[in-house]
Amino acid sequence: MAQLDTSEKLTILADAAKYDASCASSGAKKRDSRTGTGIGSITGGGICHAYAPDGRCISLLKILLTNSCIFDCHYCINRRSSNVRRARFTAQEVVDLTLSFYRRNYIEGLFLSSGIIASSNYTMEQINEVARCLREDHDFRGYIHLKTIPDADPALIAQAGRYADRISINVELPTTQGLQILAPEKSETQIEGAMANMASVIEDGADARRRYKSAPAFAAGQSTQMIIGADAASDRDIVHRASGLYTRHRLKRVYYSAFSPIPDASAVLPLQRPPMLREHRLYQSDWLIRCYDFSLADVTSVTDPSGMLPLDIDPKLAYALKFRDQFPVDVNRAPREMLLRIPGLGPTAVKRLLAARRYRSLRLSDVARATTSLKKLRPFIICEDWRPVTLTDSADLKALIAPKPKQLELFPA
Repeated sequence: MAQLDTSEKLTILADAAKYDASCASSGAKKRDSRTGTGIGSITGGGICHAYAPDGRCISLLKILLTNSCIFDCHYCINRRSSNVRRARFTAQEVVDLTLSFYRRNYIEGLFLSSGIIASSNYTMEQINEVARCLREDHDFRGYIHLKTIPDADPALIAQAGRYADRISINVELPTTQGLQILAPEKSETQIEGAMANMASVIEDGADARRRYKSAPAFAAGQSTQMIIGADAASDRDIVHRASGLYTRHRLKRVYYSAFSPIPDASAVLPLQRPPMLREHRLYQSDWLIRCYDFSLADVTSVTDPSGMLPLDIDPKLAYALKFRDQFPVDVNRAPREMLLRIPGLGPTAVKRLLAARRYRSLRLSDVARATTSLKKLRPFIICEDWRPVTLTDSADLKALIAPKPKQLELFPA
């Protein structure tokens, strides 16, 4: 590998990391340099996280340790057979970059992943050394997210959790068949086994901290990423796999990354990327399950015969249009789970309505103050001074209230 200066390495390895979406920092342990002599903070005034137009967090220094890899996954631009310019940081170079960027107020933390160097264990040791040096040698209190190697020794993955706020292990593809075709050197059994081990260690760490104040900190949780559109998996397959991962391994988040064609692509890959709106709909369905009390069956019920979510409307509105017999909902009497199914009402608005109706009967003006989507709400609610005159059929109602697609809104108003 040719000798490169730090700036050249950063250009190559930051660009190589852009395909990884798993870099949210929610759930991080609160640490503040104002309470001691350490460097960095992830809480307090002035600390915020910026987001790219597609929703990805960009407040972290997000890089690879190296884009060299001994694996040859078809979908990966850094695969062994790829004709890309290679670079590699030493552990100390990553530490120096992180501290330098923080001191310039560019970042609040580090997201570190890597191609596989020599072996999975060696790579995991290098990743851990970066985090160890930041935490122990420099008392760095900012956010650290480490991408771990599934087939590395479990003790090494557990060690990463002692330094990181968040751990992630990518499942890569939503189906076993897709993984066998596009990444035959990776094993679904190993990936899920590593997730299960990490979930157990995280739970043990949380239990120890509840019992003993002196117990060492451990990662707040784990996340994963699935590539969308590289194989034949339908949205139904993807939502089903994600729901299973949440249940089995108590993941904090599943991230979805639309496949993007890469240089010198393998012949088994699609020639075009899927629409970004598909990725967006999957995130919406994910929120319905995690935050809106929708079941897996509720979400998959709105997929078409091929298993795909609608692109023209969000899945929550699609559910309301398909199950018109459940609506309109009386906002003065309905339980929380039914209020959450009303298009245009989110958890915060529902909480406000539940609190307000304890003291008075809610009118349309009260609902309007709780949300910005009254136009979408009106056909689906009953309140003290409002009742839909007629139950418009689904086709006409869809034409009346369905918004023009907007890429960045979770549930467009």
